[in-house]
Amino acid sequence: MLKIFLKWLLTFLFKVDVKGIENYKKAGDRVLIIANHSSFLDPLLLGVFLPDKITFAINSNIAKLWWLKPFLGLSHVFPMDPTHPISLKNLIHFLQKPSKTVIFPEGRITVTGSLMKVYDGTGMVVDKSGATILPIRIEGAQYTHFSRLKNIVRLRYFPKITLQILPPTKISFANDLRGKARRHASGLILTDIMSDMMFSTSQYKQTLFSAMLDAKKVHGGKHKVAEDLDRIPISYNTLITRSLAIGNALTKITAKGENVGVYLPNSSKTLNVVLGLQIHQRVPAMLNYSTGAAGMISACHTAKIKTVLTSHRFIELGNFAEDAQILSETINLVYLEDLAKDIRTLNKLGALIQAKTAHLWYPRTQCTPESPAVVLFTSGSEGTPKGVVLSHRNILANHKQVSARISFNAQDTVLNFLPMFHSFGFTVGTMLPIMNGMTTFFYPSPLHYSIIPEMAYETNSTIIFGTNTFLAAYGKKAHAYDFFNMRYVVAGAEKLHENTRKLWSEKFGIRIMEGYGATETSPVAAVNTPMFYKAGTVGRLMPGMQYKLETVPGIENAGKLHLYGENIMQGYLLADKPGELVPPSSIYGPGWYDTGDIVHVDEENYVSIRGRSKRFAKIAGEMVSLTATEQLINDIWPDAQHVIVCIPDERKGEQLVLITTQIDATNKNLMAQAKGVASINLPKKFIIVESVPVLATGKINYIEATEQAIAHFA
Repeated sequence: MLKIFLKWLLTFLFKVDVKGIENYKKAGDRVLIIANHSSFLDPLLLGVFLPDKITFAINSNIAKLWWLKPFLGLSHVFPMDPTHPISLKNLIHFLQKPSKTVIFPEGRITVTGSLMKVYDGTGMVVDKSGATILPIRIEGAQYTHFSRLKNIVRLRYFPKITLQILPPTKISFANDLRGKARRHASGLILTDIMSDMMFSTSQYKQTLFSAMLDAKKVHGGKHKVAEDLDRIPISYNTLITRSLAIGNALTKITAKGENVGVYLPNSSKTLNVVLGLQIHQRVPAMLNYSTGAAGMISACHTAKIKTVLTSHRFIELGNFAEDAQILSETINLVYLEDLAKDIRTLNKLGALIQAKTAHLWYPRTQCTPESPAVVLFTSGSEGTPKGVVLSHRNILANHKQVSARISFNAQDTVLNFLPMFHSFGFTVGTMLPIMNGMTTFFYPSPLHYSIIPEMAYETNSTIIFGTNTFLAAYGKKAHAYDFFNMRYVVAGAEKLHENTRKLWSEKFGIRIMEGYGATETSPVAAVNTPMFYKAGTVGRLMPGMQYKLETVPGIENAGKLHLYGENIMQGYLLADKPGELVPPSSIYGPGWYDTGDIVHVDEENYVSIRGRSKRFAKIAGEMVSLTATEQLINDIWPDAQHVIVCIPDERKGEQLVLITTQIDATNKNLMAQAKGVASINLPKKFIIVESVPVLATGKINYIEATEQAIAHFA
């Protein structure tokens, strides 16, 4: 009777919804139920809403709490100490008999809102007992006052709680593993099951605007989410209202489904434009203005862009008047200041009413998760730039993949200096904070090496995303205390050099998390995390992603990486097929993305980048990695910039050329310091320059570097 009453009460108060009960019935008789631990309510919820009388493996100290004892009578209790071998052995014996036993692999209630450490001992229990694993995601209880997230998230009295039961599974791995190695491997598998569970049960099958409405509901309409150099904080309420106002005005000059060019800097106003277009089913196409008028006209041709939005102030401050004039000769260039004149008080009032009632009218729109959300253009560092079409689902799936591995919360501030035409700047630096209650501070340029550390200090930023080039420059210019509040510094887009890693570690006490991704993967494909970190790698692949390695002749213990998952782009827009979507496909079939990167994946699934498939030279029949040679020279001359390219050679097929800022770089000096390195891996030709060619994103411009080398030795 008590269980029936509690079930009614909890359903009435928290609108508890149990999904996947059929998976519970499929699990069999010997079942180990694993669940994330979000609050003190968790055991009560599972005990009341799961069929049968459940056994709980509970820390013996927790089981002694006076207020918990009355509820423990609803179930069997197996008191245990997860750190004690005898206690774990007794649990293994218990699980070898028919039972439905719940264990919280984290061993404690989360204090971050994300998964905590999963103990290897729990994985060993699963391995030794042979019990079927039944993952259950508890969602919503973390927002109650029974959680440990006070002052981290906005707590509420009666938030909706969902229990989602996933299909049962078992763990298996190579039988030759023994002792500590087997224990660690079983813990890693259990961790992956938990993080996959957190991702697969998350709400990513929706549009960005609907996700923002959900975030507003969780964090409150007055919660600050954006700020720029105008230093006017923007709340969810203000952001939504302004986005609707500008979006309504844009419907008069654009058509549904149209790609609309965005030629604007990092700012809150640009965010309003992007969201305003998306709300009304227009697709923002972020133009890379660093490519000049010719590059932007090419992008407009590829994506069939007829209208480009820009700003008089931006054109003036950025000295882009000539580019804007050339662009306006073939494209309809619309200035936001002129558009704003047509937004009257009545229009603003209408937008305010729309914002207040968005939860009522927006779900009835025809915009779906599969609709294009943005067009981004690849940097073109090794080929002709392409348009990459990402759907709402692609972007939100990538957000949920990241949050399943890294904890961030509403107290975090992201300093976003990467331009929005850059995939990290748009998806991770802009959309990730907005959709998750963090604040993003927009800074218009990553090239202000002295100012950006000051901005990090002034804004109390906790997270930054950057390239090795930018992070190295900030590290040299910054005061040792500028990054005092920093929780995460994530490097991507190019290889993180050892001297950059060492500089940040010694000067600021910060461990840079190197990651890997591409515009085509929305963009994060792998990343090191505080919990899973291995120097020299780019971390482990995101939850829900599959990979295959294609054999490459001449390369051992590595292969060309192909990826598949919810975050893989909808497709390309190509210059020779303007406006036509070309879905991703590789030798492994439709939906697979050929990264073109040569990688090694170790036994723990850490990914190490060996180089681009295009960045291998064939010298006298031997495959030589340009990336490896580049890293070697960076280690020898860490205070200079270096680029390795290859040019044709009549005798050996190809030869390496070093373009460097190292004044005394000669073959003799290099050979003297690269002892033990085969001469085939070292350049024989050198070009001394004042600066190496780079793109606006901070990545090396290999096309320009190769052209420079060919011209020099022609």
